[in-house]
Amino acid sequence: MVVAGIDAGSRAVKAALMDGGGAVLGKDVTDQGVAQEALALKLIEGLLGEQGLTRSDLSQVVATGYGRNIVAFADRTVTEITCHARGVRHVSPDARTIIEIGGQDSKVIKLDGQGTVQDFMMNDRCAAGTGRFLEVVADRLELGLESLGELAERSTSPAAISSTCVVFAETEIIGLLAAGAEPEDIVAGVQNAIAKRLSAMAGRSIDEPVVFTGGVALVSGMRDAVAAVLDRPVHVVPEPQFTGAIGAALLAAGL
Repeated sequence: MVVAGIDAGSRAVKAALMDGGGAVLGKDVTDQGVAQEALALKLIEGLLGEQGLTRSDLSQVVATGYGRNIVAFADRTVTEITCHARGVRHVSPDARTIIEIGGQDSKVIKLDGQGTVQDFMMNDRCAAGTGRFLEVVADRLELGLESLGELAERSTSPAAISSTCVVFAETEIIGLLAAGAEPEDIVAGVQNAIAKRLSAMAGRSIDEPVVFTGGVALVSGMRDAVAAVLDRPVHVVPEPQFTGAIGAALLAAGL
């Protein structure tokens, strides 16, 4: 049996191909676009081709994420809360709290000892606590996202970013630059601001182990910023961008 999971996120589409025993056969990612279903299908067909398979070999496809309902060739859709929880438990069975920061939303998912979702909090109304905030500061500083973490590590005095809206925060960043603030201090300040919004959303009840997933977990420095505001160790799961797609594939396999 071969199954597939698709995570049609707001900034990228991810796909994972899996056998019936839960072994990942392949995975791939592409930037999100207008034709979301076509992008997802291209990923799946590419992964199948690498295995010498075709779409007729797929037993089931589960879609999740922001654009899951647009992926019409999926057999069913499942919420990203459920898929991230399942994907994290696959690679980190002891996880009790999941921090997931994507391009347009962020989540705190609380699990019990069996990996069942007990509660979750989501910020999907303001981009100030998401990867979009990092994209805004990267664009303003004319840097690539991959450069932000290294730059923030050089900061000696992180800037205080007080705005709770990414639009106003960009204006605040422009003001800081005009006042002579160092780029590294601005980036460190933005990372801290994202982490603090996450902490406020999570509240005081955070059970360990805490794991970090989602595309923003790939940005160096973010794990440390989140760990600092939560005052707890935070572990980044392997290949955090694919957690949702792998969780969807596991559910497609009935695992």
